[in-house]
Amino acid sequence: MAEQPQKIEELSIEKVMGERFSRYSKYIIQERALPDIRDGLKPVQRRILYAMNLDGNTYDHEFRKSAKSVGNVMGNFHPHGDSSIYESMVRMSQDWKLRAPLIEMHGNNGSMDGDPPAAMRYTEARLSKIAGLMLKDIEKETVNMVLNFDDTSEEPTVLPAHFPNLLVNGSSGISAGYATEIPPHNLNEVIDAVIYLMSHPEAELADLMKFVPGPDFPTGGILQGVAGVKDAYQSGRGRVYLRSKTAIETLRGQREQITVTELPYEVNKALLVKKIDELRVLKKVDGISEVRDETDRTGLRIVIELKRNADAQGILNYLFKNTDLQISYNFNMVAIADLRPQQIGLRQALVAYLAHQRDVLTKRTQFDLKKAQKRQHIVEGLIRALSILDEVIALIRSSKNKGDAKQNLVAQYQFSEVQAEAIVSLQLYRLTNTDVTALEAEHQELSSTIATYQKILAEPAELDRMIKSELLAIKKEFASPRRTKIEAKVASLEIDTSVMVTSEDVMVQVSHDGYFKRSSIRSFQATDASDDGLKDEDYPIFQAQVNTLEHLYIFTNLGRLLYRPVHELLDVKWKDTGQHLSQNVGLATDEAVLAVYRFKDLASEQGNFVLTTSDGYIKQVNLQNLLPGRTYRTRLQAAITLKSTTAHVLSVDYLLPETAPFAEVFAFSERGFGLHFALSDVPVVGAKAAGVKAMSLKEQDVVVSTLILTQSQLEQMADVAILTQRGAFKKMALSELPLSNRARRGLLVLRELKAKPHRIVAAAAIDPAQPQLLITTDTGAQLPVQTADLSVSDRYSNGSFVLDPTDAGQPISLVVVPAEPETTDD
Repeated sequence: MAEQPQKIEELSIEKVMGERFSRYSKYIIQERALPDIRDGLKPVQRRILYAMNLDGNTYDHEFRKSAKSVGNVMGNFHPHGDSSIYESMVRMSQDWKLRAPLIEMHGNNGSMDGDPPAAMRYTEARLSKIAGLMLKDIEKETVNMVLNFDDTSEEPTVLPAHFPNLLVNGSSGISAGYATEIPPHNLNEVIDAVIYLMSHPEAELADLMKFVPGPDFPTGGILQGVAGVKDAYQSGRGRVYLRSKTAIETLRGQREQITVTELPYEVNKALLVKKIDELRVLKKVDGISEVRDETDRTGLRIVIELKRNADAQGILNYLFKNTDLQISYNFNMVAIADLRPQQIGLRQALVAYLAHQRDVLTKRTQFDLKKAQKRQHIVEGLIRALSILDEVIALIRSSKNKGDAKQNLVAQYQFSEVQAEAIVSLQLYRLTNTDVTALEAEHQELSSTIATYQKILAEPAELDRMIKSELLAIKKEFASPRRTKIEAKVASLEIDTSVMVTSEDVMVQVSHDGYFKRSSIRSFQATDASDDGLKDEDYPIFQAQVNTLEHLYIFTNLGRLLYRPVHELLDVKWKDTGQHLSQNVGLATDEAVLAVYRFKDLASEQGNFVLTTSDGYIKQVNLQNLLPGRTYRTRLQAAITLKSTTAHVLSVDYLLPETAPFAEVFAFSERGFGLHFALSDVPVVGAKAAGVKAMSLKEQDVVVSTLILTQSQLEQMADVAILTQRGAFKKMALSELPLSNRARRGLLVLRELKAKPHRIVAAAAIDPAQPQLLITTDTGAQLPVQTADLSVSDRYSNGSFVLDPTDAGQPISLVVVPAEPETTDD
């Protein structure tokens, strides 16, 4: 027995997958997801329209069950699931998605709220009147036909499409490596552009955009950004912004409401209303009292009712920015042209459509010409037969049968086969004189018609004249006014913080170790004053009643700045610790909060921060150079650059423009030197600058305290308190340090001892209104000092001892005891 030939072929998985996926990709690109540039239809849409037309399910007939149409399409032309066919049918019936719906449907065909349509067994459908124009003349061999999937019938590769459906209804879809997003346009405008292009074949995009200024969405709305439209029409890609049509209406009692009557294209109305209501419930935006959907048979209407004296325009801007009341729309105009996907612009789409129409009408004219010529040939035979009627009758009577009669007519009188067939099929009543006259009139009419057809085929201008005439008739019948308003520029959205935040007074605390929180006034008043939630070794740097619309600037001892709007602080009970800075931003291990400032309005503030460092530098920086950036939530910004890794910031003061020029600086070093100079000697520099030399230091000496005093403070504060490491406290007149220049060493303010010399730990200006100072040691002990009880010492004194470091610990700080925070309303 002969061996069977080997039929197994060994292939690598890479080759098989590549080859199979290439075929699959080509199929879904050409046969599923992308529209044809000529008729603007995907294959499933084309098959639905063709099958319904084939069944006579047109606008001038009764509606039929959608299930029947879907079954016909699936069984004859589209071998896919019925759900995908029905979804395509439903979409072609939705007037909020298509500018000119191609299908009319009875029953629930979905809604703008995203509701699904009823099952196809419950709905009825038929072709719309304008869909008839897509299929008109298809029986006249105007388009190419191919066999269906099982070779039992034929289907068209493209529809005649007597109006530019691709632009009028747009298209969207995703395939392998390609996606398309073509917006709907106004029928009148697109037809005008096609007619203009016929007479101006070299027309530029700018000329065509005079007729088609931009998309015309079925849901209306406002399109902003003509530049984006021009980009899309030029290259096929572009971005514009679609904004809802809104109005602010005045109600009684100083109240207003925002009404929305048109939405951006394909925005889900129900989800939009839900989103706006969520913003109201979560208090993301203040001032909305109620959101209602009042849409009814008269049209779309969403009502956003506002609270009394609410900023209606501010709230509307916030909603534009944070909801689908305004969206960005991205053009991606991809269509199948010349059997492959191409990125197309407006001109290419119009040129391709015009070429398709010329081809369709040429084929239709050729079909009509053949039909007219065939009929004219028959009419000529009948007229001639009637002129020799007696001979013809005699010949037919002498013939054996119909076939013999036809052969005899051809043989004896030179009639053609077609003419002979018409003669033998002639009915007796046609043998009257009247009928001869009618045939002669018909022959004359056919001659005129044939001449017209031949002229159309011979002269392109005549063909274009016919196309123009038909397009104008379509425009007249189906014209509709533009729904989408086009605005040249994209409106900027400026949102006031007061719109997003409820204005209320709260208590805020920021601690030395970096904990911050806000609490309600009620929680603060209900909690014991000592129970502030801080650890024993921690203490408040800032504690005050502030408004949620205010801003905090938090400076650290390493020269970095953290910005926080008050409303973003964690809202907790007063007895809770709060949130630590390191939960949002990175902090060094030895970094701590040094100073905190509050501001009502950052834009109007023009003051300067004065920062001093332990290595003897000082700088002024304007607040406008320290405004927060986009990353303020996760990053600290630099307020000063430290020149040494061992240096740290000593003080941060904020001075207003009217006080800064007259302020004076008092700097004290650890080795007992003091320097007094004018702040005007210090230039205003940028945020990252290190500043200038404030004090010239000896080797191993550091600045321990810097006092920035304004003119009014100098008038009130005549003395300075100096604390040494040995526990000595000295009260000295500021006048002991005469005004000098910066970058000098200064004068000694302590008497230098050979054994156990005093070293300054801290210094503080003595305010008669707050005469109590607090000394803190490294063991956590705290010693209050009443400055009024101490006498003023001269510059050469070391003061008097107020504590013993061996018992209480090494003194580390000297601070003014803050007054109790006020909690009354401003």
